[in-house]
Amino acid sequence: MAVEHSPAPPSGDQTRIHDIGYRTYDGPRLGRAYARRSLYSQSLRGAYGLGRSAKSKVLPMLLFAVMCVPAAIMVAVAVATKANDLPVGYTRYAIMMQALISLYVASQAPQSVSRDLRFKTVPLYFSRPIETADYVRAKYAALASAVFILTAAPLLVLYAGALLAKLDFADQTEGFAQGLLSVALLSLLFAGIGLVIASVTPRRGFGIAAVIAVLTISYGAVSTLQAIADVQNSSGAIAWIGLFSPITLIDGVQSAFLGANSAFPGGVGPTTAEGAVYVLVTLGLIAACYGLLMRRYRKVGL
Repeated sequence: MAVEHSPAPPSGDQTRIHDIGYRTYDGPRLGRAYARRSLYSQSLRGAYGLGRSAKSKVLPMLLFAVMCVPAAIMVAVAVATKANDLPVGYTRYAIMMQALISLYVASQAPQSVSRDLRFKTVPLYFSRPIETADYVRAKYAALASAVFILTAAPLLVLYAGALLAKLDFADQTEGFAQGLLSVALLSLLFAGIGLVIASVTPRRGFGIAAVIAVLTISYGAVSTLQAIADVQNSSGAIAWIGLFSPITLIDGVQSAFLGANSAFPGGVGPTTAEGAVYVLVTLGLIAACYGLLMRRYRKVGL
């Protein structure tokens, strides 16, 4: 029977203790604020595909261009025909383009949060120094900023064109400011809804489909019910039905307080009292979205 011999131990001159270079960090500690700003910046850039592959840039940049092209055409027509006003008001533009805005939110909300959930990297963010509130605020602010850029850029094109066409400066400035306020509220609402839905599933495809369904089906259902109420001469119910869709909420707020023409059937928007309810519901939804995100990421970060 053969006897196995263990290899001889190395001689003393072959033994080494390697210094792999672990050292303490002596540089500046930038803290939570810097980490939060970095996450916000990275998320905002990612919403337009910056710093990512060329394929990731196609859809957001295409949607951005499509949002701005109609505004440029309107400006060209107003300048060429020497019109006394723009074809579409500043507060009406986002309502008219709401399908594209919904598609943008549906594509970018899952991109912002679903990958972190899918690859289970969220607990790494919370190791230190960032906390749950920092993560949620950075992601929320980044997507809301991205949507605001998408919706405010065509308004800027309209405003520049109106000044180029020598329309009344005071009227155009007031309308432009009202439009910016409207799309800022829209951005907060749409970003919150998109992130809440996307944070439920790590599957990006499911998140996209769910966001599209919530934003578009709710608008279609509310518009249909409002049309039925208008045909049945129940005009008093039209404003209350509008509370159940994000885009009609924004429409109601701006038609009640920003002087916008309502897209509701019959062109009659909510009264001032009903508009106050619209404002409360809109702000309540934004706060609820933030609260739900905080609750979701407290569990995910464990």
